Formats: sequence, C-alpha cells, structure tokens
Amino acid sequence: MKKWVSLILASTLLTAGLAGCGGSKKEEAADASDESKPLKFSISLTTSGNAYAESSKDVNSDKWVKEFEKRANVDVDMRMIPLKDFDSKMAVMYAGGDIPDVVQNVGGATDKSMSGSIEAGVFMPLDDLLNEYAPNIMKAVPKEAWAEVSYKGKIYGVPTWISNPSRRATYIRTDLLEKTGLPVPKTMDDYLNVMRAFKKLGVPAPYQARENFKYADIGFGAYDALGYQFMEKDGEVVPKFFNAENMEKALTVYKTMYDEGLIQKDFATIQAPQYSENIEAGNAGIWTANAASLLDFRTKVQASVPDAKVDIISSPEGDSGMKGYGLYSSVNTSLYINSKVSKEKAIRIIKLFDWMQTPEATKFFSFGIEGENYTEKDGKIEYKFPTDKAGNDEQGFRSLLRWVGDATINRERTELLPGGMDVLKALDETLADEGIGGIGFVPELESFSKNPDLASKRPDQAPKLIIDHMVKMIYGKEPISNWPKVIDEYKQKGGNDIVKEATERFKNNEGILNQSSRHK
Repeated sequence: MKKWVSLILASTLLTAGLAGCGGSKKEEAADASDESKPLKFSISLTTSGNAYAESSKDVNSDKWVKEFEKRANVDVDMRMIPLKDFDSKMAVMYAGGDIPDVVQNVGGATDKSMSGSIEAGVFMPLDDLLNEYAPNIMKAVPKEAWAEVSYKGKIYGVPTWISNPSRRATYIRTDLLEKTGLPVPKTMDDYLNVMRAFKKLGVPAPYQARENFKYADIGFGAYDALGYQFMEKDGEVVPKFFNAENMEKALTVYKTMYDEGLIQKDFATIQAPQYSENIEAGNAGIWTANAASLLDFRTKVQASVPDAKVDIISSPEGDSGMKGYGLYSSVNTSLYINSKVSKEKAIRIIKLFDWMQTPEATKFFSFGIEGENYTEKDGKIEYKFPTDKAGNDEQGFRSLLRWVGDATINRERTELLPGGMDVLKALDETLADEGIGGIGFVPELESFSKNPDLASKRPDQAPKLIIDHMVKMIYGKEPISNWPKVIDEYKQKGGNDIVKEATERFKNNEGILNQSSRHK
C-alpha cells in the first residue's frame, strides 16, 4: 500500500489535521460534551456540480444551512469544493495540511482523491464509535459499502451509499410493442425479434446505440462480456473480454443489429446530445438509461408523440441467464473524521450523521420547511415541487446537506410524483433481479497509467484498444472470429503487466471490490 501514498504526503502529512482543531483538545472535549450547546466543527464538501452551491458567495450564511444548523444543533464551517476541481483541490488541501474536522470524498477510503491520507493516519478508525452511537447507520448501510470505506479491516469512512447498485435499466416504447402484437421480450432472441418488428413499423432506431457503447451495452451484459470488468480465469484476474466465446456471442448480436438496420449505421459516432434527441423525438424503440430517468423520458417523449408509452422492462437474458448492466459502486460519497479531533467531538459528529437517518431529518432534507415548502395533514405530505431550474438547484442543494444516507433515489419525493411508484417498482423489483458484477480496484491499477489505451477512461467503458476492435468487427472490417488475436495484442502491448498487477492485488486483497452478479 505504501506505493499508493503520494510523495507529497511524505513531508506534509506530519502536520496534517491541525487546522479545524483550534484550542486545546481538553477545551474542545469540554465544549463537545455539553450537548445543550451547538456542536462546532468544520467540513469540506463537494458541490456535486450543484449550481446553487457553486454560485453561493457565502454558503455558511445560506438560508438552508442556517435552518439545518438550528435543527441539528450544530455550528458548522462548510468549505465547498467545486466538483470539476475536486481532485486537484483535495490534493492541495492535503499538501498544505489545512484539513478540517470532517472531509467528504467522492468515492471510498482509498480512492486517488484521498491522496493516501488513510494510510498515513490522517483520519481515525470509526468502528467503535459507529457501533455505539450510530444504530440507524449500522442497520442501513450494505456490507459492500462498508468495504469501500474500510482499510485493513477497519472502517474509516461513513458513506452515502447506493442500496441498489443496479441502476441502469432497459426502456421500451410499450405503445410500439402493443402495435407489433408481440409479448414483452425476455431473451436476446426475443429482443431481436421485437426490434425487427419495430423496424417494420418504421421506427428509425429500433435500439438506440451510441459511441463507445456507453448506455448501449445491452448485448455485452447479457453475455457477461462487459469490457471494463475483471474476473478470475485460470488462476489469474483478467478483463472479461479475455473470454473470447462470450465476446464473440455479444459481438455477433451487435453485428446482426447493424446488418439488419436495427441500430443506426453511424452508431459509433453518436454522442450524448444526439442520443437524447433521438429518444425524445420518438425515434427509438428500445434504449438503455438510468431507471431514475423514467418520468423525464415519459414527459419528453410524449411531448413529441402524445400517445407514447414508456416503460422499464427486464433486460435481455443471455444463454446463461445473465442479464442487465454493470453494477455501480456501492458508495457515492463518504465522510472521514480528522484523527486530531477529540473523542467527545467525534461522538457528537457520529450522532449527527445518525440523526440524518431519522424521519424528522429526512422530511427536512426532502421537503424543506413545513408551511413554506410543504404541508402535512393526517400523515400525507403536500409538497410544492419546483417548476424551474433555479428551484430544482435549490432543492438539490438542500438534499446535499444530508451527508449520510441512501443516494439511490429520493424515495420520499419520488412517490409523490405521478408515475413515481413505477420508478420505485423498477428499482425494487425489476432491477433487483439483474445486474452484472465483477472485480474492481480502488485505487485503480498503477499499470493503467502506463498503458492508457489499455485502461478504461470511464468506469463503465472498455479500453480504447478493445472498443476500436469491437467497432471494426461490427462494421464487418474485421472478422469476429479474430477475437483471440485481440486478446494477444492486448497482452503484448502491456496487458500482461495489467493482469499481473490485478492478480497480485486480488491475492493480497489490496483494494479489491468484488461484486456478485444478480440473476435468477
């Protein structure tokens, strides 16, 4: 693990953590012990790209921050870090030693943005505090999330977790399906037949594909051939595209779709804006997207095609029963307590995190102030949903103040929306039975930086070398049967080093995330 700690830390973290701990530890402990007094502490937070947060001139004077402080009995010094500058600003913070009482990270305990701070002892282990003072958190957080915020068997972070890491879903125009007379497709062959029927109806894109197969990997999931995931094979940990048989099955599906006009001829250059425009214009029959976008798709597609029906259905099954898309990380953000903080203060901070799981806190973060943003009668909430971007940004900022909780979706608000229960049903039922797991690495493999064309630029995207060959094969410029040669090329260009490091990390259980696939 030593090699993961940045060189800067070697000379600067000796004094890290002194900031934010003003006064003697004895005075701090005395103040924190009196729970009638507001808990004073400092915290650094990501803006998560929220415009309301990033445009605030003095976030600590903000209305919602003040209301939060009153309800939680705290006096907090919030330091907001813009998401686009997060990694660089975090590095500067660690290098300068100006580390607040609590630090929020995007990701887990050993992500690169943490700069090796956990290994260097900057933050305290939290197992005992959590077990004694955070019953709500200990009950709610899935074990996979605890693994991502732990180091050498000890918990260092308190996560905002993802209770259902299977978040991507398969969408279908149900109105078009009804016109075909076909049943809801289940297998990959069923899906291809539905796409063919959609083409006969004149649908421009029976399946909406996209460059780099991002949000378009419907075939690779079904055959357990997602190019950005790793697996065990013959005593080694290798990328899943090392399974040539599965890759060839998946590529054959895409080539069939291409040859028969079930995806656009220019699919390899379709970027995000065109992908969205095609769907919203009613030109797509089936597509892949996050389940939380269901209501948005319904609104936008119906604006173009008033009679359109948009639903989420089970993803296609491959011949081994696999279905779905790559599972997300179980951690969205996580919080770490400075090791210089007194025990008494740390206890109050942990209690605050646990309070965030209570019904009282949930209602505030979700709906705001009673009488101003919502009313409640006989247990039923009437909420004034924002109607413009500024209002949505403000609502989002209020939600950001809940630093610990389930980030899968805001269930409380969603269930009040027309069709909101359809979204929750998709998450709780359809997606609960699908999703492809694999072996991941946090921090990422060092050999990736030495071989950029062999590394995934995004955590949900195959390496460039692999994508290039996939596209050529689908376009018919290279035979699919050549896939073993692609594996050999990968190995020769640096892949052997990647496999060696991945295998060593796995055997030593160093920063390993191992998610199991979900399927019946």
